[in-house]
Amino acid sequence: MILCAALWGTAFPGIKFVYAHWGEATGSDGGSFSMQLVFAGVRFAIAGLLLFPFSKDPFGKLPAGAWKQLMVIALTQTFGQYLFFYAGLAVSSGVLASLLVSTGSFWWVILAPLMLKTPKPTAKHWLLLGVSAIGITLAVHKPGGGAGNPILGAALFLGASLCGAIALIFVGRLTRKIDSVKATALSLFCGGLLLTLVGTGGIRQFVEVIDVSTGVMTLYLAFVSATAFGLWNRLAQLFPVNLLAGYRFLIPLSGVILSALLIPGETIGLGAAIGGGMVLSALVWLNRVPND
Repeated sequence: MILCAALWGTAFPGIKFVYAHWGEATGSDGGSFSMQLVFAGVRFAIAGLLLFPFSKDPFGKLPAGAWKQLMVIALTQTFGQYLFFYAGLAVSSGVLASLLVSTGSFWWVILAPLMLKTPKPTAKHWLLLGVSAIGITLAVHKPGGGAGNPILGAALFLGASLCGAIALIFVGRLTRKIDSVKATALSLFCGGLLLTLVGTGGIRQFVEVIDVSTGVMTLYLAFVSATAFGLWNRLAQLFPVNLLAGYRFLIPLSGVILSALLIPGETIGLGAAIGGGMVLSALVWLNRVPND
């Protein structure tokens, strides 16, 4: 899980690097949104192809019902999550993005009783969710340098984390039927194709502006996705998903630090520092509170 967090943490400055490079080439902030979707789609499609040879029985027939669950994962974990995420990162900061990816665990507290029939949140859970909401509000109010449009960014990142939380439930179900590596490879590839299809209008511009540096970064980000999602979904096959959700605080911690260090012009403002501390603290305590 530490390795997953470290890899995902490097993705935030990596994506912002590509956006900054495109901004210089096109005269717009990060290029057009359709370009960004193509970028995301190519990244995830390559990640799926990188993983596929390492799966068990890669060309074997999928069991009954597996395709349906696979498409749900592709639509949520890859397509929906990163449609929101890339849009949010284009209008706000990597520090804010890193912080708000942790909200997937809070979505989990709400969704698990509805989708998995687990015990309902207790008063302590709701209190910690309230603390997290206050922390997010503080972080959005004064996030620091390079913030862009933090309110819109926060809304998009919350949508991304909701998609990720829904996907985690279906990953646990699907990996009981097929190899987790195969499930991850197919979901990344299918989700990547969907992102590229939606961003079709930006394919030509994407091809025109991509160069060695952005091409290498795209391949690196594909490696990050293949490795981190492969490990994450393998862990989802071995351990309860609520246990994994408890370790998601490592992702924002890694992402916030690396974004502040590696993205030019980005700093951690007072609101982000205090609000982020509240969110991370609530997240840690949330997973120590037993369900009554």
